[in-house]
Amino acid sequence: MMHRLVTGLLLLILPLAAWSQSKSHRAFEAGEEVRYKAYYNWGFIWIHAGNVTFSVEKPGDGELRFKAYGRSLKSYDWMFKVRDRFQSDARSDNLSPLHFIRDTYEGGYAVNNEYTFNHSNRQIYTKVDNSKEPYREDTLSFTPPIYDVLTAIYHARNLDFSKYSIDQKIPLSLIIDNEIYDLYLRYQGREEIKVRGGKRYNCIKFSAMLVEGTIFSGGEHLTVWVTDDKNRIPVMVKAKILVGSVKAVLKSTRNLKYPSVLSDRY
Repeated sequence: MMHRLVTGLLLLILPLAAWSQSKSHRAFEAGEEVRYKAYYNWGFIWIHAGNVTFSVEKPGDGELRFKAYGRSLKSYDWMFKVRDRFQSDARSDNLSPLHFIRDTYEGGYAVNNEYTFNHSNRQIYTKVDNSKEPYREDTLSFTPPIYDVLTAIYHARNLDFSKYSIDQKIPLSLIIDNEIYDLYLRYQGREEIKVRGGKRYNCIKFSAMLVEGTIFSGGEHLTVWVTDDKNRIPVMVKAKILVGSVKAVLKSTRNLKYPSVLSDRY
């Protein structure tokens, strides 16, 4: 299970997407970078097994580029080496995804996915292959809004939470591994949490329905805490998996758009 941890933590954070319903507030800007430590629970011990970094760039006028890198610690590479890269280009005005790339290597198992989004005809042109299946191309139809794993996160941070009541479900459509899934989130209110090092943060809390697969058993077994400020930074994400549980904990931030207790914690 260690070899799936970093990719799994990317998928833990992504369900924030359904909260992206406000275009008047932009919680981030080009230059932002956020880092997380990835932990796996083995019995009563939480093991720091990897790191994940998210960043925002501006490749040209009218576009933003989101990147995420996940990798196992060098001390675990001998057992199962993980090097994961995700990249998504999106329109800067409404963050609609334009082009997505997944290039991952996990203990000898490689995956390469590429999606091109055509919003005019509501189709996604995909190129996919991995170590177990040959290269193929496909065309998927979608009903908007649709998200990939990175645009999902950044859309989510623009939410006006005052529009939702506790226990309210919000639907979400997401493309993962060449399939479109209809999922949902459940808003759970506000809560102060304490993380490693004794730091406390005022957060917004919600749970999410997960896709059943090689990591998760499926169902509503994920909890996310994001900062209750204009930045909407995920502070901690926890989930049950087929064997044990995993979590991502905020490590550091750089170039946040708004003043915050998290600012420049490098």
